[in-house]
Amino acid sequence: MAKLPRVIASAVIMGTAAIGVHSAFGAQPASSTHFKLFPNAAFAPCLRKNASTTPTATATVTRGALNDTLTLKLSGFKPHIGFDLFTVQRSNQNASGAPVTPFTNFGMAWYQSDIETNDSGSATVTIKTILFDQIFGFDPDVSLAPTNTFHVGFWFDSVAEAQPCSPTQLAATPFNGEHNAGPVAFITRPNPKTGLGPLCTAPVKQGSGFACKP
Repeated sequence: MAKLPRVIASAVIMGTAAIGVHSAFGAQPASSTHFKLFPNAAFAPCLRKNASTTPTATATVTRGALNDTLTLKLSGFKPHIGFDLFTVQRSNQNASGAPVTPFTNFGMAWYQSDIETNDSGSATVTIKTILFDQIFGFDPDVSLAPTNTFHVGFWFDSVAEAQPCSPTQLAATPFNGEHNAGPVAFITRPNPKTGLGPLCTAPVKQGSGFACKP
């Protein structure tokens, strides 16, 4: 449990079209934030409702006394398509939206929720857990030290939904309960100055990089 109350400052941080903007370095952690997730460009045609729609995904996170609340809203998607929501250590997009090259893997990942769009291609899901500035996992059995998961992304629930957008046979990924999900559909991008995902609202300088103030 955090040593200080989790309700700290009163600030709303808005995501931009290019990046999720974090609180100023050294500022108090935010009490709420709003940011965008961005599509995996290669699979955008397999996401949209029709040629005239642009799928969007936005998240609002509110800090609580014991845990935090994230509400994710999707619009402009195909009706009745399933996704799986995770918080992850790394994004496969850089701050400008270009693919990370070479990209190895998403690192530590936490399964947070299922998502399914309705008749109009929209969806809303809400989760309550530790999110802001402290979300992490560790595993002494494999010598994994505490590792933060400051990025938010969701994956196609099946390979079949994404296959029409790939010229080659897609391999299943472990990002659903059966471990046979498709590729990532939408994900956040890192802050260009800190390299951290938007669930870190209190970045502090640490050596040659940045860490998140707990």
